[in-house]
Amino acid sequence: MALKIRLARGGSKKRPFYRLVVAENTAPRDGRFVERLGSYNPLIENGKDGRVVANADRVKHWLSVGAKATERAEKLLAYLEIVPQPSIRITPKKSAPKKKAQERMKASRELQQ
Repeated sequence: MALKIRLARGGSKKRPFYRLVVAENTAPRDGRFVERLGSYNPLIENGKDGRVVANADRVKHWLSVGAKATERAEKLLAYLEIVPQPSIRITPKKSAPKKKAQERMKASRELQQ
């Protein structure tokens, strides 16, 4: 049983509200979970109370048991200083322009100079 600390979406249309939960990785996003650890309300301004709330003791317990936080959950926990800041992801090379596009960009730069 692999456990994840992740966000479960709640709220109505265009008014999101997320719960920070521990769930099995096979459970649906908004479905069954083991324990609720906190909440995240993106509609509240950054830096205000209530935007991100979590029970630090329970989060540390689940991390010690072997639960892994998703990238977004890890960023929120780092905001609360429960876990260290995650390293910056490297952008995949798939998203880089292809060969012909790179040649056109190079040619346009040469024309401008």
